[in-house]
Amino acid sequence: MRIAQFSVHRPIFTIMVVLMVILLGGVSLFRLPIDLMPDISYPTISVSCQYENAGPEEIEELITRPIEEAVSAVPGVEELTSSSVEGRSVVRVTFTWGTDLDTASNDIRDRLDRIIDHLPEEADRPTVRKFDLASFPILHLGASSRLDPVQTRLILEDQVKYRLERVPGVAAVDIYGGLEREIHVSLDPAKINALSIPLDQIISQIKEGNVNIPAGTIEKGNFEITIRTPGEYTDLRQLQDTVIAVRQGVPIQLKEIARVEDSWTKITRIVRVNGEFGIRMAVSKQSGKNTVDVARGVLEELERINGNIPQIHIVPIIDTSDYIKRSIQNVGSSAITGGLLAVGILLLFLRNIRSTVIIATAIPVSIIATFALLYFSNLTLNIMTLGGLALGIGMLVDNAIVVLENIYRIHEGGESIELAAVDGANEVSAAVLASTLTTVMVFMPLVFMRGMSGVMFKQLSIVVTFSLMCSLAVALTLVPMLSAKILSRGSWDATGRRNLNRRIYEATGRLLVGLENSYKSVLHVALSHRLFVVVAATVVLAGCLLLVPYIGAELMPASDEGEVRVDVEMEVGTRLDLLDSKFKVIEQIVNENVPEIRNVVVNVGGARWYGGGGHTGDIRISLVPQSQRTRSSQQIADDLRKKLGGIPGTTVRTRAGQGLFVMRMGTTEANKAVVEIRGHDFQTADRLASRVQEIVDDIAGVADTQLSRDPGGPEELIVIDRQKAADMHLTVSNIANALQTILSGSEAGYYRQGGDEFTILVKLRDAEKSDLRDVLDLTLTNSNGDPVVLRNVVDTVPRSGPVLIERKDQERIITVTAEISGRDMGSVIADIQDGLRAVPVPSGFSIGYGGDYEEQQKSFRELSFSCVLALLLVYMVMACQYESLRDPFVVMFSVPLAAIGVILMLFFTGTTFNIQSFIGCIMLGGIVVNNAILLVDHTNLLRRRDGIPIREAIEEAGRRRLRPILMTALTTILGLVPLALGLGEGGEAQAPMARAVIGGLLSSTLITLVFVPVVYSIFERHAWRTEAVGQSSARKVSNR
Repeated sequence: MRIAQFSVHRPIFTIMVVLMVILLGGVSLFRLPIDLMPDISYPTISVSCQYENAGPEEIEELITRPIEEAVSAVPGVEELTSSSVEGRSVVRVTFTWGTDLDTASNDIRDRLDRIIDHLPEEADRPTVRKFDLASFPILHLGASSRLDPVQTRLILEDQVKYRLERVPGVAAVDIYGGLEREIHVSLDPAKINALSIPLDQIISQIKEGNVNIPAGTIEKGNFEITIRTPGEYTDLRQLQDTVIAVRQGVPIQLKEIARVEDSWTKITRIVRVNGEFGIRMAVSKQSGKNTVDVARGVLEELERINGNIPQIHIVPIIDTSDYIKRSIQNVGSSAITGGLLAVGILLLFLRNIRSTVIIATAIPVSIIATFALLYFSNLTLNIMTLGGLALGIGMLVDNAIVVLENIYRIHEGGESIELAAVDGANEVSAAVLASTLTTVMVFMPLVFMRGMSGVMFKQLSIVVTFSLMCSLAVALTLVPMLSAKILSRGSWDATGRRNLNRRIYEATGRLLVGLENSYKSVLHVALSHRLFVVVAATVVLAGCLLLVPYIGAELMPASDEGEVRVDVEMEVGTRLDLLDSKFKVIEQIVNENVPEIRNVVVNVGGARWYGGGGHTGDIRISLVPQSQRTRSSQQIADDLRKKLGGIPGTTVRTRAGQGLFVMRMGTTEANKAVVEIRGHDFQTADRLASRVQEIVDDIAGVADTQLSRDPGGPEELIVIDRQKAADMHLTVSNIANALQTILSGSEAGYYRQGGDEFTILVKLRDAEKSDLRDVLDLTLTNSNGDPVVLRNVVDTVPRSGPVLIERKDQERIITVTAEISGRDMGSVIADIQDGLRAVPVPSGFSIGYGGDYEEQQKSFRELSFSCVLALLLVYMVMACQYESLRDPFVVMFSVPLAAIGVILMLFFTGTTFNIQSFIGCIMLGGIVVNNAILLVDHTNLLRRRDGIPIREAIEEAGRRRLRPILMTALTTILGLVPLALGLGEGGEAQAPMARAVIGGLLSSTLITLVFVPVVYSIFERHAWRTEAVGQSSARKVSNR
């Protein structure tokens, strides 16, 4: 290769190119968007459809099933899940990764158009939405004020919301809690019955008295004048004075039969912020925008709002960008610490500051060049990309070490420094290129991985690959050039002063020479006992494989995100005030037992996304940063669980918050075991699910369990007798609308004031508290104008039905979800499988596993394929280099030896086998062969170039390559130590990968140094035998 010669002879050219790269990379770094995880587009589309007043079973039969059958035929569909609740159907369609969602959504719309005519007429048209991570809030704000609650909410909606939505990158601001203004017309049932005023007439009269219609235009001179008839209510007195009916010539005004109140909507949810009644605001960002920048912009605007509107105080309660910033800083500081440790090792081995500086330049140049790649590839600075750099930091100096060490050795042999720089780089360029390509080839299969793990680790592999290619370029250009320019000409002057530096230099020199000679002696013994070495290595490997069952397995390592969530559930149908009284007890226990609290948000009622969660609620506890507390979020959750277990009438579930990582890993069941029971019959499914729940509850490591389907809520079905209704000249719609007006109220237009509009709600006074028998005594007016008592056309039937019907792949499903604490997912699932073997499964039913476990199985299958493909590619690259099929095979023997260290490291550190540790193992396939490549390559060189006999060549190559092998292994290991410790925010994510690499590299390096030369001698047995025969003949001749 002439590249080293070119760079040594053109130093200014080389330096300028490097400075250009550094300049571009530096600018890119400051422009890179920061996020926690790679930007992922989930291949999921949801189809939702509203059908008012229909029960879950009717929704399932009339809407969900037809939609499922239609969309299941769309190309690329992988899974269908649906939920049917009262009045609403949601079908979620998951496609295979890589599907174009625009095309898929068009296909779905085409399929839906074919079945629209078969859906009920009263049902709304189905709406199609893409699933977007950006719809999850990045900031939760709490607003408190001493103003009237209605006024507070109005100020937030009119003066705060639009200002926050104006911030660049903000998609929407949603407001929860507080009181929304509403005009109530509360009818007196006795008076309207006495005057025989039909309910529909009251609503229509209010609507007709509240209009604003343009009448047209008239011409007057040169102008056209618009005529308008503003008939809208401008104050509530006008509404009260509206004439509803005329009885015996006397007009009856609304105020005579009803009470008109400026009130608020029915309270279905109570929000408390840090113990005080408040209003919660959720800020969502636009897709593809930088989370940290958007959050910063919102918080700056918030400061201005608090200054402009002093009556309201708004504070950030949960800020996801804070965790992201701390995680990124933590991984960045791990990378810097790792780099410094690697440089320290270089200094120890090279014993020369100039040499260390030359090699250390490879780290910043390669990393800064990688920032430019990230920017131009539209990637973000996230835990995966930064983690890739931190992982590669120790490897970036490997090539430079090998090149410089060779230059140094040739220079000490008496050659001039410039010639040594060129020859030294050229001599090892093939080995360096091969070792870099083997590492790069390991990451190639990750690009082909499908599914979530493929998307996640594609960026990591791109970053590591590019940074390693940069380090190769630096090693073959910048290192020879700097060596020629700044390396000291000659070694220490023998006649110089015996100062402290000199003594240290000579002492470390003697130590390293002693180490090399000792290794050569060990190698000599090993080559004399080859069978013993092979058997010993095999026995150690087999012994370690016996430990595999004791290493747990899960999808992703649990992370401490500084949040604890408490979900509370009471009996279906429980009143909100009763639920709130229990919440106050729970809040008090939380405040007493969690001194690490930063903020607490309580949502009472309506906590679920679907399924009518009026009997549920949740508490989100935001904790102080990890550095300021001694307990992890998981420990706090476990301690709270014990304290909250005995509250009568409630089911309390406590867990550590896993929102950020989980959202991006595509499953909402983080660190949970999910058992799926499929089958049609409700009663059988409920009995089977209860039995499964009992078994799961008894398993060690299961903290609490939950059934996905609630027991049915209390219902009264009002069945309309269609024949009687027809005889009385009434329609089903008349009767249903009248009942809606009586009980929940009907809208009768809007009352507009100051640019806002408020609903006018007509309802019976205190209807919720009245007896159903009294309600049925009210009258309706038929088409002939005659009053008809409701009781004459309806019957009441009490019943209890399912609140929610879930389906998966067009089958009804009920899930048992178990929160796991203190154990890994794999062993808990194994215990559940053992326990469920004894459960008889009725005909037409099946039991399966979903959630994290399902995703884990898919990911592990993909990774296993990648692992095999990576090893094949590594072998092929080496075969290209050696122009031999046998030498690469010798080198590949170092790969299984890495398993010894990986297993021992995971076992003794209590690390589970997850996606991250699996990727670490795949990386090892490319890293551990590098040492063996150096040994085999140098042995071949000595035999071919210098004609040294095989045994001497093996021992001499081992002695010469010992230093670079130890240096490259130790720099990689020490570069990963900060990551492997897993300290600080986000540290848990990369730790398993770093631990696997460290363990594998330690065992592989130490065993490879002895094992690979032995295997090499076995494969070269023809040369070995020839040499042995020659030596014995020589001895016989000398004896004569």
